[in-house]
Amino acid sequence: MSARREVAAPAATIFELIADPARQPLWDGNDNLAEAVEGQRVRAVGDVFTVRLTMGEERENHVVEFDEGRRLAWRPAEPGAEPPGHVWRWELEPLAEGRTAVTHTYDWTHLTDEGRFVRARATTTERLAASLDRLAALAEGC
Repeated sequence: MSARREVAAPAATIFELIADPARQPLWDGNDNLAEAVEGQRVRAVGDVFTVRLTMGEERENHVVEFDEGRRLAWRPAEPGAEPPGHVWRWELEPLAEGRTAVTHTYDWTHLTDEGRFVRARATTTERLAASLDRLAALAEGC
């Protein structure tokens, strides 16, 4: 699943909102993220950041793609466990005049835990678009 939209903000502004886990609950269109500790800003492939979900569970997010200001992707996992195979990805394409095309993708084609399939199917294009809309509102207000 993926969604794309233009945002009236520079890519660097948008990327900061994505790469700082403490700010992610502000734009999460799945209403799944409750909080993340400050100081976990993602800087490279191999980084791991932790978030608390609205149901109280924790997730370790393993960064698998990183290009400062352009691309960020991670695989979530239960603490201490191997990621089961789904990926959250953000891609930013700078456009003219401080605008950015942003694509948000949820890829569960390699998800191995069948117990997560129902939740994966519930992550629709509309929910991804909701995250994009919330992210745009934050970025455009900066």
